Amino acid sequence: MAQSQAEMMKIAGIVLAIVGIGLLIWGFQMSGSIGSELTEGVTGAKPDAVMIRYIAGAASLVVGLYLLFRK
Repeated sequence: MAQSQAEMMKIAGIVLAIVGIGLLIWGFQMSGSIGSELTEGVTGAKPDAVMIRYIAGAASLVVGLYLLFRK
């Protein structure tokens, strides 16, 4: 039973890491859009949608890597 639980944690870690990378890439692509550039030019900050994807992607990647490499 313990072996299958460890395998499930590794699979969950891989999935979370892949989702995190996907969110980071999606946020990076959104940050280069015309609407995002205009918002950043006017307000001086990145739009909320971009920041949400950056933060969620980074958190998901960190948790996924933790689950993947913990013993």
